[in-house]
Amino acid sequence: MKLFVLQPAFTVDVRVDKETAISRLRNAIASEELRGFAESAGTVFDFKIESTSRRFWSPHLSAQFSETDDGSQLFARFSPRPEIWTMFIAFYFVVAILMSLAAIVGYVQWSLGYSPSALLLIPLGTVAIIGLHLGSLAGQSLSADQMELLRSRFDRAIELAFGDTDERKSCDPMA
Repeated sequence: MKLFVLQPAFTVDVRVDKETAISRLRNAIASEELRGFAESAGTVFDFKIESTSRRFWSPHLSAQFSETDDGSQLFARFSPRPEIWTMFIAFYFVVAILMSLAAIVGYVQWSLGYSPSALLLIPLGTVAIIGLHLGSLAGQSLSADQMELLRSRFDRAIELAFGDTDERKSCDPMA
């Protein structure tokens, strides 16, 4: 696991047009084997952990089709569940805003000849951001088993949709 990769990603290229690829993958995730483990809307496919096995740090795998010159490409990314990702980003923004306010207040204190004590909050904010990042990495390592499960379900859906034929060009390793 790379230290600064918050959302590992990979791609799969297929030699069929986007609409055909979407239709085939929808049929694959609707199969008896994969029913309930994935859903789709538009060009996006979400592979999820069933609710009985879900933990706070459980990931989900989101994949989206786009057109390419010789077919289509499926870009897939592991990330925390949307509600958890939103919470982490909100924490990052709150800490960043508080650090900015501390810098402004510290500058005002300094310009008025007072001790710029508000500037002490900036290193605390930096520690908080580092802590959030380390927490996200810890969650990612705790969910490695579920990431492997999601990847195997994704690979099975690709196999059901496109098989091992010449239509499937490559599957890049997870970054």
